[in-house]
Amino acid sequence: MPGGPTLPTLCCFLLWVFTIFHKGQGDPASHPGPHYLLPPIHEVIHSHRGATATLPCVLGTTPPSYKVRWSKVEPGELRETLILVTNGLHARGYGPLGGRARMRRGHRLDASLVIAGVRLEDEGRYRCELINGIEDESVALTLSLEGVVFPYQPSRGRYQFNYYEAKQACEEQDGRLATYSQLYQAWTEGLDWCNAGWLLEGSVRYPVLTARAPCGGRGRPGIRSYGPRDRMRDRYDAFCFTSALAGQVFFVPGRLTLSEAHAACRRRGAVVAKVGHLYAAWKFSGLDQCDGGWLADGSVRFPIITPRPRCGGLPDPGVRSFGFPRPQEAAYGTYCYAEN
Repeated sequence: MPGGPTLPTLCCFLLWVFTIFHKGQGDPASHPGPHYLLPPIHEVIHSHRGATATLPCVLGTTPPSYKVRWSKVEPGELRETLILVTNGLHARGYGPLGGRARMRRGHRLDASLVIAGVRLEDEGRYRCELINGIEDESVALTLSLEGVVFPYQPSRGRYQFNYYEAKQACEEQDGRLATYSQLYQAWTEGLDWCNAGWLLEGSVRYPVLTARAPCGGRGRPGIRSYGPRDRMRDRYDAFCFTSALAGQVFFVPGRLTLSEAHAACRRRGAVVAKVGHLYAAWKFSGLDQCDGGWLADGSVRFPIITPRPRCGGLPDPGVRSFGFPRPQEAAYGTYCYAEN
């Protein structure tokens, strides 16, 4: 149309209107706002039981008034457990973990959390949250423990545990229920087990390296899943996780009953080892013993680092089991555990 605006003029006008409109609407892109917490260089912190672990959380600058809140995200429970709150000057701990946690305070911008005497239950996801009443923000980190996963079933046979019984059974054997990521890591390291077991998140799975008909069919190797199950009603085995020991495991030879095994360990200032103790000694101390020995749950097992004839008959390293003989059967030595 003669005398109308040219195309470049019209484009400039529309751009001006668009800009004014978004400024009026408070477009976040126009006002990026401060970001006080620096992103962590490493989001996964590796440690082991008994160590001191530091979870880094550093401010780029400090707001005029703020608090830092540390919490642990509990898997499968959709909740966070408060650990510690600080205003930069004073800190207060909460719950069981709060008694072992403190601020590092390496410098005035340091909000890192230090956990002393790391325990199995400390593994998991943590959140460092900056609260200033205007624009709260947080960073997430994962504390990962070096450890070993072992399948566990009671003397009554397989598929006896509901979720809560499986959780208790692992704790009684110096472990805790394994997470899916721990089971996956164990599978990559050679764990092949045909019985399904509970995991910490409440799912039921089992790891298969050599696919076969009785183990979910002849498909691809992997982690087979039954998905989430009823924690009270459904019954399976357990996959437990344990980490490095504070003490040592040693073998006492002989032809002992279970009660004689307990007495033999007591005479040496020790106790009969738990299943988790034996797996940890095999994994971290290289314990290799071709002799079956009593454990505290009444089972008889032995750890093998270097497979050889007449020593379990299997080609791979592992902890072999003779099951649960009669406690009165005087045919085995015992594995003892002593604190350092």
